Amino acid sequence: MTSRDTAPVPLTEARNPATHDLDELSVPELVDRITGQDRQALLAVRAVREDIAHLVSMGVDALRGGGRIHYFGAGSSGRFGVLDAAEVIPTFGVGPRVFVAHLAGGPAAMTDAVEDVEDDADAGALDAAEVTGPDLAIGLSASGATAYVGGALRRARAAGAATALVSANPRAPLRAEADLHIALATGPEAVTGSTRMKAGTAQKLVLTTFSTAVMVRCGRTYSNLMVSLTAVNDKLRRRSVRLLCEAAGVDADTARLALAAADGDTRVALVGLLADLPTDHARHLLERNGGSVKAVLHSAVKPVPES
Repeated sequence: MTSRDTAPVPLTEARNPATHDLDELSVPELVDRITGQDRQALLAVRAVREDIAHLVSMGVDALRGGGRIHYFGAGSSGRFGVLDAAEVIPTFGVGPRVFVAHLAGGPAAMTDAVEDVEDDADAGALDAAEVTGPDLAIGLSASGATAYVGGALRRARAAGAATALVSANPRAPLRAEADLHIALATGPEAVTGSTRMKAGTAQKLVLTTFSTAVMVRCGRTYSNLMVSLTAVNDKLRRRSVRLLCEAAGVDADTARLALAAADGDTRVALVGLLADLPTDHARHLLERNGGSVKAVLHSAVKPVPES
């Protein structure tokens, strides 16, 4: 018998006494029971909001220090990391290597179950080889015991990076490998061990809150408007026009003209409209103020010296 066989059963693998009769319920009863359990995911996230705030500060420090943010996970947890990192790019207009997702098993594991890769600590360490001192490495593991995540966190810590673990197990074995452990007390799943349910939902909420708050603190929004979005389709181009109308109090035609003059850069167009500046001057001021519209507007707007 191996030590793994004798290890305590993770909370994520425990049976849920509230769903023992799951297969005997009518469809409405079944949906009601599952959604009733889902409410616990939100409560679990709310309970650790101070820890999430700490993680946000770690993320902002990493980006302002020239580092990146890395997600490491396997299975459902890892897929949520991939999803969050992918969505940050068009939403906030950041490059594809600012938030970097590492999924055990690689891209193929996004759509196909590759279950054995989560047990490979060496693979996690190999994937974390690109982590550097200024970075933040976040391990995603419902059980808090995934070997792949453990290998990644140990390698990241050895490189001098800040580390965090997001799990659904307050007694997560990997908590010692992280500077911060966000423990989501979601409890046993409606279907025993199916951590794509409450545990996964809670992890998704943490990641969405984290990345959004980091981007807001880094000046990638103006008020609650998505001014840094990358307008890659008609829907997003229409959104850019609407937010310029909303933020600058102009009509749609004026907004479209400003956007065209700014080569589609919503922030440049907005600064130009709000501060009544030519496009080149608005772009220069944004570059000088880290891309933050609010920072530009709060600074003294002075003519740019001619070269």
